Amino acid sequence: MRLAIASLLAAATMTGTALAAGAPGHSHGTFSAGEPGNPKRKFRTVTVTMQEADGKMLFVPDRIEVKRGEQIKFVLANAGALEHEFVLATTEENVKHAEEMKKNPEMEHDDPNAKRVAPQKKNEILWRFTKRGRFEYGCLIPGHREAGMIGIVIVK
Repeated sequence: MRLAIASLLAAATMTGTALAAGAPGHSHGTFSAGEPGNPKRKFRTVTVTMQEADGKMLFVPDRIEVKRGEQIKFVLANAGALEHEFVLATTEENVKHAEEMKKNPEMEHDDPNAKRVAPQKKNEILWRFTKRGRFEYGCLIPGHREAGMIGIVIVK
């Protein structure tokens, strides 16, 4: 049985497939937007506020520009009355993952590229952007993305 599980995990890692490890959290094997940062290296701090306002849910700021190779320490401040998440990936990955979240709403994120933040609390992610392109941070709690909780990272 252990060998079968190890083989499944190895295959998922090689193909980039994310496996659910069970409620309440799960983990991802690969990251499209770069890699976890190194706290011993220089980084820039960007505070991203999560909130609800006028029937919408949003991130402030909702657009960030970074240089390839730059490390960003995201300080995730939930100023809202609801739990929110910050999941950094491609738009396609977040859309697909949001559909999985609808089927498993108890799933919580606590990964190098994803954190759940309780109301009036903070969390942090240190991230190194190794690839140029357009990436997204989104809240994948069912209904939140649809209410506008999406931000963009442009890596130059």
